[in-house]
Amino acid sequence: MSDVSRRLFMQAAGISAVAAGIHAAPARAAAQNEVGIKVIASGNGAEATRKAYEMIQAGEDPLDAVVAGVAIVEDDPLDTSVGYGGLPNERGIVELDAAVMHGPTHKAGSVASLQNIRHPAQVALQVLRRTDHVLLVGAGALDFARAHGFQEENLLTDHARKIWLKWKETMSEKDDWLPDPNEDPGVAQFFHEHSIALTDSLARRFRRPTGTIHCSAINAKGDISCTTTTSGLAFKIPGRVGDSPIIGAGLYADNTVGSCGSTGRGEANLQNLSSFAGVELMRNGASPEEAGMEVLRRIVKTTEPRLKDKEGRPDFGLSFYLISKDGRYAGVTLWGPEKYAISDANGTRLEDCKYLYRKP
Repeated sequence: MSDVSRRLFMQAAGISAVAAGIHAAPARAAAQNEVGIKVIASGNGAEATRKAYEMIQAGEDPLDAVVAGVAIVEDDPLDTSVGYGGLPNERGIVELDAAVMHGPTHKAGSVASLQNIRHPAQVALQVLRRTDHVLLVGAGALDFARAHGFQEENLLTDHARKIWLKWKETMSEKDDWLPDPNEDPGVAQFFHEHSIALTDSLARRFRRPTGTIHCSAINAKGDISCTTTTSGLAFKIPGRVGDSPIIGAGLYADNTVGSCGSTGRGEANLQNLSSFAGVELMRNGASPEEAGMEVLRRIVKTTEPRLKDKEGRPDFGLSFYLISKDGRYAGVTLWGPEKYAISDANGTRLEDCKYLYRKP
C-alpha cells in the first residue's frame, strides 16, 4: 500500500477503530515529524480529541477546542472520574476541579472544589477571560459560575451513589453499615476492577480511582493550549484539592516550548510540579517522551515508603501527555500497558504509552 493510500485508509478507519477497541497502526514516524494540528488526551478522551481537532480545522482557538472536547467526557455519566457521574467525596458530594492554560497569552484559569456545575473546565475558561485571578475555589467558584449563567444540578448519578455507598459499607467491620444483599452487578464489577491487595486494612482493600481527563492541542501556527478536568480522588476528604486545577502541577503550557498535562495521583504532581518540570525538560532539549519519563523517574525517587509495593515501586497510577512546539508528542505512564488518545492528519486513534513498570 502506498503512503497516500495508507493515509486515506487511516482517515477513514480511525474513528471506527477507536469505537471498536481496535487501535489502528498510525504511521507514527511520519506523524511525529509533521508540524500541524495535533490534539492529545488521556485514554478516555478519544472523542474529545476528535471534536477539538475538527474545531481547530474550522479556525477555532485551540483552547476553546480542547474545552469543548472535554465537555463530552464531563457529560458522560459512565465516566466516574469527571463531571456528571463523577465519584463523590466521603460525604457523598461531587466536588470538581479544572484548569485551562492558553499558550499564546500565557494566561490560565482554574476552579477547585466546585459543586453542582457539570462543566468546570468551562468555568475555568471564564476565570481566565473574565477575572484578574487564576484560581477560584468552593463557594466563591460556585457564585462566579452562577453569575456567568451556569445552571446548578445534582451531579451524583445513581451509579456513583451506589459505588460510594458500598465504599462506606466496607470501610470497617466495627460500624453499623451493612452491605446490600441485592448488590447492583455494575457496582460489583467496579470494585472488582479496582481490587488490589495493598494491606490487610479494609479501608485499602481496593485502589481508589483518580480518573481525570487531560487534553492539549497545537494548531498549524504552532499555538498550544490545554485543559485538565476531574472529579478528583474518589471518596476524598471534603475540600481536598488535587493537582488538576494547579498550574504547573496538573498542566502547564509554554507557547515557545510545548505543554504537559497529567492524570493519576495528584499529590505526587503537587509535590513535584510535574507538568512544569516536563515542559522545562523539553525546553532544555528533551523530546516529549524523554521529558515525561524523566519526570516519572524523579517521582519514583521521592515516593514515600508507605506508597510503595514490596519491590519498592509506587503503588499508584500516574500518566503524562506532552506536545512539543515542533509537533512531537508522547504519552508516558508509571504502569503499563496504557493508552492515550491522539487526533491528527492520520485520524483519531489510541496509541501506547511508554511505561516504567508493567502491570502484574
